[in-house]
Amino acid sequence: MPDAPPSPPLSPLATYIAHLKRGELGYQFSPSLGKAVFYPRVVAPVTGEADLEWRVSKGVGTVHATTVVHPQQGEPYNVCLVDVDEGFRMMSRVEDIAPRDVKIGMRVKFRVFTPDGDEDPYPVFTPAEGA
Repeated sequence: MPDAPPSPPLSPLATYIAHLKRGELGYQFSPSLGKAVFYPRVVAPVTGEADLEWRVSKGVGTVHATTVVHPQQGEPYNVCLVDVDEGFRMMSRVEDIAPRDVKIGMRVKFRVFTPDGDEDPYPVFTPAEGA
């Protein structure tokens, strides 16, 4: 009886979500570029090489840009760009602080937010003390 074919690898998004479900901020690194790559993808930008390696961030970064969203219904909330220490930038939000108190240059740390229902978890940040 022949062996079963190997399982196909998870998509980059599925791998990223699997990291989040483990409480990790996964990202890719490209040796051909010599730097981190984010958002998850199949080939490296610029080089087009399929040399992307998964790594786990320490989850600490600096707010690069921030704004406050005032929805028609509900409370205002923060949306920001975070420069993660491993060398990539991502959009997220900072929690546990008033949205208007989030400042450019603020050090933040990652945590996973798991919504109710069947939605996938996603990364958010909180103010980092001593980071």
